[in-house]
Amino acid sequence: MKLTISLAQIDIELGDPAANLDKAAAWTAEAARRGSDVVVFPEMWTTGCDWSNIDRLAASQDEVIRAVAALAKKHHIWLNGSMLALDETGQPTNTSILFDPQGEQAGLYRKIHLFGVMDEDQYLAPGQSLATVETAWGQNGLAICYDLRFPEMFRSYALKGVNMVYLPAEWPHPRLAHWQTLLRARAIENQMYMVAVNRVGNDGTYDFFGHSAIIDPWGNTVVEAGETEVLLTATIDTETVTTVRQKIPVFRDRRPDLYQLG
Repeated sequence: MKLTISLAQIDIELGDPAANLDKAAAWTAEAARRGSDVVVFPEMWTTGCDWSNIDRLAASQDEVIRAVAALAKKHHIWLNGSMLALDETGQPTNTSILFDPQGEQAGLYRKIHLFGVMDEDQYLAPGQSLATVETAWGQNGLAICYDLRFPEMFRSYALKGVNMVYLPAEWPHPRLAHWQTLLRARAIENQMYMVAVNRVGNDGTYDFFGHSAIIDPWGNTVVEAGETEVLLTATIDTETVTTVRQKIPVFRDRRPDLYQLG
């Protein structure tokens, strides 16, 4: 199946959901004008990692999430990205939501690997489960930023039949080589598409390098951004996943009886 995806590589206004939503409205409209089926925004794109104001921002996030849902519905487009959201116990989390074209939450994933280097674990509660979403183009998986360093997560998705993972991120310099290498590795070893959107700009502490990309199941780069704001759009063929998995039967040849994972 042919699928057109737009990657919304934006700078994020720290602690300013209104400004970020205004930008997203314009970019989502443009993605829809281009005929995109899906538009993906970066990690924590509505607020940034504004830890000093997290309680205030988290308290108003339900309204923000409703605005994002309305945006997906207005343009009849699938929309993804991670946002600050309260979990069932009222704790703030880093949550990736995949909205369908009716503005409904088709999938919700709370980040399970919190990045202590950037103090995420001091302010957010970790999620407790993975999330797959059934779409017209197959099973999709949700992940966020630091998750990319945990191959077990993506193998778990692949074994569930996932053919594509959305990965919103805030990945800073100087780790560009890590970002590019790990995206390609996750795509090749799991024979799936990686759809990764990283922010650009500076949050007062870190410089974010962008390089949002779609990597196909062969490890080829379908499209990749530079380090400035840009809306990239590409069309992929999801049947490539089936072709690659048939040509190199990695999952059939696995030896889980010999692996020691603890």
